[in-house]
Amino acid sequence: MKQKERISSIQMSMLFLFFMTGSSIVIVPAPLTNIAGNGAWISLLVASAIGMLLLAAILYLNRLAPELSLVEQGRSVLGKGLTFLVLIPFTFVLLWNISGVVIEIGIFFKNTMMKETPTYAVSTLFFIMIGVTAMAGIEVIARMAAVLMFLMFGCIVLIWILVSNLYNPQYLLPVMPDGIGPILNASYVVYGFPYSEMVVFSVILSFVRKDENAQLRKHMYFALVVNSLTLIFSVISSIMVLGPLSGDLKYSLYQLARLISFQEVIERIESIIGFSLIIGFYFKASILLLILIKMLKELLGLKNERLVVFPVAFICLMLSLTTYTKESQLEELVNVTWPLLNNLAYTLPVLLILVLTVIKHHRKRSKKQ
Repeated sequence: MKQKERISSIQMSMLFLFFMTGSSIVIVPAPLTNIAGNGAWISLLVASAIGMLLLAAILYLNRLAPELSLVEQGRSVLGKGLTFLVLIPFTFVLLWNISGVVIEIGIFFKNTMMKETPTYAVSTLFFIMIGVTAMAGIEVIARMAAVLMFLMFGCIVLIWILVSNLYNPQYLLPVMPDGIGPILNASYVVYGFPYSEMVVFSVILSFVRKDENAQLRKHMYFALVVNSLTLIFSVISSIMVLGPLSGDLKYSLYQLARLISFQEVIERIESIIGFSLIIGFYFKASILLLILIKMLKELLGLKNERLVVFPVAFICLMLSLTTYTKESQLEELVNVTWPLLNNLAYTLPVLLILVLTVIKHHRKRSKKQ
């Protein structure tokens, strides 16, 4: 995880796509449909449009200073002390973010495939894997993403195809039976998770090779479009198959996998599909831990960040085992608190650094003229 590590713009966009789609493809469709009904896909369009604006902001910040990480960009305009104060909440929320992803992994296993397995066993195993992955560095993670992403997306597309005989387009109507209110409410929820979380990528965009910075923007936008279309089609397919139950059954994609039956040859494959979907959770948590270690290294001036990987992972493990152990508490956090928390801890500091960096660059241009 040294600064000299470099990856291509395509690899960065693949990490971004994995990050945005990994856990959201499993979690988002059901609660979104529960809130917005048949108009859930409209909520996704609204949230992804806001996500485009956030992505434009962090890419513009990266274009102004492509060789600098978020911490270094902050220090160039705020100074060392103020940058530390502004990014401390960012760091603490990253801790909660990693813990939340693993909590969701434990809940998913508890409700679906491994009902008798203690949650702490699943969480501990995942944090060991996440810690080892983060310690390997961003180049290794990027190479892994190239293989595992096709496995995860291949399973998603396979589900869409194998349940196509159950599609009932009539379930998509009416689109907005209760008006625009539920649509906007659902947009707020899905903006909080996953779209507002994309801001954390401003920490690692500097790892892209210098000669590929010009291509980074189009690759990242393309990744976000693929993510949005994947979520939208997953929502639409779950509505067309499950109808009014699509908002009540958790993990819609997994529920669709349970219905697969192809000429009595391919059936009951939901466990295989489930483990393929878990790859997304694992990769997202690994990327978040990598970003957190990168932040701590620069904020605290660490010479060898590898030494803090497993202590930080252990702290996240303790948080995952002691907080939000009830599903109702976690749902309230994600639906109500998380969007606001992300705006305050993630988005606001990045936008502040962006505005000050733009002002600084404008002044430099004015002096040259």
